[in-house]
Amino acid sequence: MKRILLDTNAYVAFKRGDPEALAVLRRAPGIALCPTVIGELLAGFACGSQTARNRRELAQFLQTPRVEVLEIDAETAEHYASAFALLRRKGRPVPTNDLWIAATALQHGYAVFTRDAHFGAIENLISGSVLADFLP
Repeated sequence: MKRILLDTNAYVAFKRGDPEALAVLRRAPGIALCPTVIGELLAGFACGSQTARNRRELAQFLQTPRVEVLEIDAETAEHYASAFALLRRKGRPVPTNDLWIAATALQHGYAVFTRDAHFGAIENLISGSVLADFLP
């Protein structure tokens, strides 16, 4: 099983105790988030009524030894540009934030754990929503 980069909806599923999300996170040899996902989470927290609690829980999650934050840099931008151009030629756009998440995963060799099917349109990216999607 590859290391996984959590999409925002996968983190939310995990926090809600979704059995499939828990299974994926238990088996993953490494778990990552990227600044795009963290930004989406913080924006959601800011609009909710449990901001302090959600921020505290995210901070605790990020302190877990198996969890890392992957940086976005110029190399990530190259992966973004390639994926964007291929998707445009196919006529299959992907939301901008999700393209940054995918580019980060491609750069660092992670699979994306997500509930969004459009990640499947991105070449060379492994993505899925259930444990079986990540098993050899």
